[in-house]
Amino acid sequence: MYGIVNQAIHGLVTEDFGQDKWEEVKQRSGVEMDYFVSNQPYEDNITYELVAAASEVLDIPIEQFLFSFGEYWILKTGMEKYGDLMKAGGKDFREFLNNLPNFHSRIMLIYPNMSPPEFAVEEISENVIRLHYYSERKGWTHFVLGLINGIGKLYSQNVFMDHIAHDEGQVWHDVFDIQLID
Repeated sequence: MYGIVNQAIHGLVTEDFGQDKWEEVKQRSGVEMDYFVSNQPYEDNITYELVAAASEVLDIPIEQFLFSFGEYWILKTGMEKYGDLMKAGGKDFREFLNNLPNFHSRIMLIYPNMSPPEFAVEEISENVIRLHYYSERKGWTHFVLGLINGIGKLYSQNVFMDHIAHDEGQVWHDVFDIQLID
């Protein structure tokens, strides 16, 4: 993963829990880097170790940390680093989600060696959107749930998410039904 992901983990931990907790996370993870270059690729295991260590140090389940990280990615990292792209994503939650499959195509102009996840969107009803998430990386389901929730917060749209299917085949595949709540 690119350094921007690890920078965001650093930001979430230090902003919400303090620099001392970040130092504990680094020590527990065995990651000795003090700084990550945002557009430089790093081994995925560095990110996995940081997430696992943050869960342990902060004494929260990995799923909860990943959910918070997903929200942080949208509301903080996304808006600070990709603000114009985020704003161009749509006028409301539904439009943004419908444009999500194309979002990573634009991001790959910045990070050409990125192996992004893929999204597919189905309109189930006026108030329900089905989101398919595909990735070569395993274990990011709760991060995606946090992303969806963060997008909801970005657009002041309350959502109820139901994780309806999961397949750990060659490509990780999650399916979420997202209900828009007025």
